[in-house]
Amino acid sequence: MCLILISYRTHPEYPLVVGANRDEFYERPTAPADFWHDAPKVLAGRDLQASGTWLGITRDLRFAAVTNFRDLSSMQPRARSRGELTSAFLRGDSPAEQYLESVGRRADEYNGFNLFVADATGLFYFSNRDGEVRALGPGTYGLSNHLLDTPWPKVSELKPRFDAAIREPLDADAIRRILADRGVAPDAALPDTGVGLERERMLSAAFVVSETYGTRSTTALAIGADRTVRFSEWTFGPGGVPAGEREFSFGAT
Repeated sequence: MCLILISYRTHPEYPLVVGANRDEFYERPTAPADFWHDAPKVLAGRDLQASGTWLGITRDLRFAAVTNFRDLSSMQPRARSRGELTSAFLRGDSPAEQYLESVGRRADEYNGFNLFVADATGLFYFSNRDGEVRALGPGTYGLSNHLLDTPWPKVSELKPRFDAAIREPLDADAIRRILADRGVAPDAALPDTGVGLERERMLSAAFVVSETYGTRSTTALAIGADRTVRFSEWTFGPGGVPAGEREFSFGAT
């Protein structure tokens, strides 16, 4: 997952609204969003290489999403898959803050990551690049491949657009359109994460497209005050070509 926008307790009818793009190599095997056969309460896409997920929700309203922290100089080739951080929370029953505290004790087993988890106790954030578990209050948050609300161009530009879109009657397709922005940032605004200027340009778009790597899915998720869930996922192939769409709606158990 490489771009997450979250509105928490700002919408009168939907305490949690999420828009997210997952960027990945096109060759990495992936299953689209569905309820998992081996964990029936979990609704998420699935990485078929490591069996984890980048974003998911459960029937009892546990939410999790992860992004990578982009820093090639610190990559560990034998690190554990970051997708297990989300799937372990979704499968489990530990309170969100307690779960992140447990992750913090083994955070060095993973390459750089940012992790959101939420349950009935609140919305929480942790990165193993700053080591602090944070309880998040009402507001709109943006996260790409650095720390929470780091003002990378796509985060700074899309946060207000996302916030404005959800002030209207909630529309999953409006969230999708915001996340479909393929515009690249000017060179002067690009971060330097060690991948080279050409790749920094490509990765600066909200919706990433290249021959081998790009936005594989867009997700719009809303949890209502009445404990209903609306989940939409759009998937894409090489070149950003649409590959499918799925919608789910259910009430919490």
